[in-house]
Amino acid sequence: MSDAIPVDPNFLRRHPLPEIEISAGKDERGTVLIIGASREVPGAILLAAEAALRAGAGKLQIATVASVALHLALAIPEARVIALEETADGEIDPGCASRLVTEVENADAVLIGPGMADEGGARALSLALLDMGGKAAFVFDAAALTGLRDELEALCACGRGFAITPHPGEMATFLGIHKDVVVGDPEKAGMQAAAAVGGVVAMKGPKTFICSPDGGLWSCEGGGIGMATSGSGDALAGLIAGLAARGASPLLAVQWGVFLHAEAGRRLANRIGTVGFLARELAGEVPGILAELSAPGSA
Repeated sequence: MSDAIPVDPNFLRRHPLPEIEISAGKDERGTVLIIGASREVPGAILLAAEAALRAGAGKLQIATVASVALHLALAIPEARVIALEETADGEIDPGCASRLVTEVENADAVLIGPGMADEGGARALSLALLDMGGKAAFVFDAAALTGLRDELEALCACGRGFAITPHPGEMATFLGIHKDVVVGDPEKAGMQAAAAVGGVVAMKGPKTFICSPDGGLWSCEGGGIGMATSGSGDALAGLIAGLAARGASPLLAVQWGVFLHAEAGRRLANRIGTVGFLARELAGEVPGILAELSAPGSA
């Protein structure tokens, strides 16, 4: 029997998000910087970006490869899009990290990884970003996550809050173990990773386990088999980053983000069907769920 504390509406009402003042401008709602995508996978960062805005972030900046930057700028006009140099394979050139110093220092949350496949480049870029100033919380996803598997000391020593969002295959790569071991005991894998890196882990699966480096363990029932679809993880990473930009700690952002993601899936499954809804539809459910959880008398 798991000792994990369930993350459900009652839990979230007892652990609310930082309040947004009615007079707050977009700066007060927080700035999120999302770095990622590649020539072959440009849509992942679009899914994450929309989710970050739907979670309530006030300002959105995207840094991506030059070959898709204009297209993304047109697809998500709410964002400032920064075109970065790219490698011959269409990935972000890690040597361009210095172009993002001001953006990282001024951001409240930084998400790196959606749509990236080059682990070596993602690792070099992530390490350079971690060395920059500012107070931003970081969220590592996809290649940025697995690329850091040999950089545990650097993560522990970075001095900032962060979260990683692995699915079982990524966790297996990160810990250097077989995927079957992770699937057999996701709680243990998540706790091991959290202790090793000193950050929050969202161990994704049919039930997602949320693990903190001090030994805290929470769980959230998933949104059903329909969530096992391309882009679902990108939407989750964007939600977490958006909530962190609003001022939530990495742990609180993960707890809320995981629940919002799952609940969005449940609602889409009820309305559209158990399978066949799209990852791009998840973010649109989030504002209504947030409103319900924060409504007066909803406790």
